Amino acid sequence: MSPDGTPRSSALRELIRRPYFWGLIAIGLLLAVNTLKDPGYLAVSYNETTGSLVGNLIDILRAAAPIAMISVGMCLVIATAGIDLSVGSLMAVSGAIAMEFLASAGPSPAAAAAALGLALLLGAALGAVNAVLISVVGLQPFISTLVMMLAGRGLAKVITGGQNTTASNETFRWLANGYVLGIPVVSVLAVLIVIAVGLLVRRSALGLMIEAVGMDPRAARLAGVNRRGLLFAVYIASGTLAAVAGVFSTASVMTVDVSNTGYQLEMDAILAVVIGGTSLAGGKFNITGAAIGALLIATLDKTVVFLGVSSSATPAFKAIVIIALCLLQSPRVRALFRARRSRSAGTDASPKEAVAA
Repeated sequence: MSPDGTPRSSALRELIRRPYFWGLIAIGLLLAVNTLKDPGYLAVSYNETTGSLVGNLIDILRAAAPIAMISVGMCLVIATAGIDLSVGSLMAVSGAIAMEFLASAGPSPAAAAAALGLALLLGAALGAVNAVLISVVGLQPFISTLVMMLAGRGLAKVITGGQNTTASNETFRWLANGYVLGIPVVSVLAVLIVIAVGLLVRRSALGLMIEAVGMDPRAARLAGVNRRGLLFAVYIASGTLAAVAGVFSTASVMTVDVSNTGYQLEMDAILAVVIGGTSLAGGKFNITGAAIGALLIATLDKTVVFLGVSSSATPAFKAIVIIALCLLQSPRVRALFRARRSRSAGTDASPKEAVAA
């Protein structure tokens, strides 16, 4: 029996049904493969000079932070049967405005706070533009956010004059390179934000209303759900979280690369959301699953580098792992395996039953 009185077999079956369970299994397998190559891969040590924990696991946690941020925002958007292809570009725009401001404002903590505020405000504003195009103008989410994806890169280049802007501010750099109790600040902030968003949508009616809009907009409207207001909320949240990810990415090197910052991270975010069990058709969503999916993407990226997979084969390697994981998550595939196992068990039992007879 489990501690809550549920039979362990039932609890295990319930856990297996959760899509993010297979994400955790995949993370464990990737770490096991890396450990086979280097037995010390999972070792974590303490650096007394910097007061930080050091190791591959810490690097994975740091790399997962920006992916987790955009994945959480993407999860909310997809739950409304939408999509947000602009998050990578919003990362570049927010990083660009922060670096440009810091380049002229100086190294003070107040300048760092103002740069952070500007980045978040711009991300929220561009998310609101997406919401206007979708909920007011009536454009499809794919088209609206695709336009913003293209326009965002252009806006970042306008802000920086087409150059990679560099600034110096130790307070701002601390957001990406600092440590709290030996753990990277970005990882701590990412966990806190994921928990806060998860509690907000699951401890209030907000999550149910988002799911209602995603499953049946007409029924949700008849039930009194403000669809337009919810779309504004989720797209603004997605833009703001993309801005947070942009701050994480640019603060680590105190430079914004307008062409590469956030490049194709919208694809990683969508994969993380799907791995976590959120349906692209809208409706049910899982914030915890999206965060685990982000951790899996980061682990997979680190594994590709660690195993020395060539850059030309990297997309195929990632695709194979993700396809295998999606197959394991599929209820239909698991049902086929169960049916085959049942038939095999019945075949094995037949001779025994004949002998007993």
